[in-house]
Amino acid sequence: MPTTLAQLLARPELALRLLTPTTADALDRAIPWVHSSELPDPTPFLSDGQVLLITGTPDEVDPYVSRLVAHGIAGLGFGTEVVRDGTPDALVDACIRHGLPLFEVPYRTPFIAIARFVADRAAADAYARSTWALRASRAISLAALRPDALGAVLAELARQLGHPVALVATSGAVDRVFPDHALDGAARDDLAAAAEPLLRARRRAGSTVVLSGRPFALQTLGAAGRLRGVLAVGGVDDLDQAAQQVVTGVVALGGLALEQSRATDAARARLRTAVWRALRGGDRELAADIAEPLFGPLPSGPVRIALLTGSAVEAAVERLELTPAPFFARDGDTIAFLLPVDAPPSDTVPLADLAARFDLRGGVSAPVLLPELPTGVGQASAARERATGDAPVRAFDDLASAGMLDLLQSGDARAVAAATVAPLFAADPTLPAALRVWLDHNGVYDVAARELGIHRHTLRARVTEAERLLTRDLSTFAARADLYAALRTI
Repeated sequence: MPTTLAQLLARPELALRLLTPTTADALDRAIPWVHSSELPDPTPFLSDGQVLLITGTPDEVDPYVSRLVAHGIAGLGFGTEVVRDGTPDALVDACIRHGLPLFEVPYRTPFIAIARFVADRAAADAYARSTWALRASRAISLAALRPDALGAVLAELARQLGHPVALVATSGAVDRVFPDHALDGAARDDLAAAAEPLLRARRRAGSTVVLSGRPFALQTLGAAGRLRGVLAVGGVDDLDQAAQQVVTGVVALGGLALEQSRATDAARARLRTAVWRALRGGDRELAADIAEPLFGPLPSGPVRIALLTGSAVEAAVERLELTPAPFFARDGDTIAFLLPVDAPPSDTVPLADLAARFDLRGGVSAPVLLPELPTGVGQASAARERATGDAPVRAFDDLASAGMLDLLQSGDARAVAAATVAPLFAADPTLPAALRVWLDHNGVYDVAARELGIHRHTLRARVTEAERLLTRDLSTFAARADLYAALRTI
């Protein structure tokens, strides 16, 4: 540990004598260096926490002491019998007023002896910390050789630092914490929230956050554009340069371990994709043989096919790997799920939450058996096409119950509908609404005319005008159905 003023005063060979009343905090303040100067204002050449040694009395004692205190000087030593005998009373009074510790240095104690004592202690402390850093780095390197390299490295780092260490995966979930119970549920949520902006930025970065009343330093792992997670190290205020060097080494090792883990995960992902494609190709026996030893048996009863699509499917897959879930597989920019119809709620995937978190869009089919998987995929795809920002996951059951006309609510359909009825709006803006009422009443003029508040002959004339504008005969079912769909769509 660095030298303190109390330790300096306690050295019998230096024979220093404290002249002012001093608080325990002032005596325990670390001293990085000792400097001597007879300048009227030596503060430009001093640093915070240093001790200043002088032999002469300043011309203006009170302003001199005030400047030293404002600059953060930890103590002032006065060498006697060099320029004068004893310490000036004015200097003692000024130090008492400003709260600056003042001690007397006898003639037989050279200033260099005081400076050397502090320097030797600083050198010994630096050597001890360097030795610790080497030993800690060696222990962490050996931990990297264990089967779970990443977990072993982080556990050893937490042990060496004496502070908690956590890892946030690229999915945004807290993957590991050492020691196990260092963070409660609320702290884990706060850590995930603090790490999310760093992961979304997709570049190397760091920040700090307070968790359970303790400051944590956050540092991304991996290269820019290919981040592998965020390392969180507690007790950041207590980490000196040696500890920071050890943490820097762990950042490199952690990135390497995550790359290795990523290779394993990529192999599992390819097997998942192979199972899914075998199912789509109708080879259920091959799919079951691949899936059972790695992912468990495939569902034997009815399932719902769910499809999620978006640019962040990779991060979503990583999150799914960390949580229990039914069988899923990535196929290009799509995540496909087999959701057993009879599964308990605890075994289902919160698709809406997943879609909202990673900005995905999805659809869920009606119940189908695995031999009917292509039908389920078609239904899920149709439902996905109807997903919106407010409803990121749509169910095919809802689409089916809404009927065929509801499917016309798309950009292409609205563009065609607008072009179809444009001549009507151009001729008479009220004409489309009248035609809608007429068609709603199955083309019965009397009933529609009463609702519109006009004579049936007037309504018949308006329908005839619409036929002329649209160049089509509205006495046929096909023409009426086409116009009705257009009026429903705009």
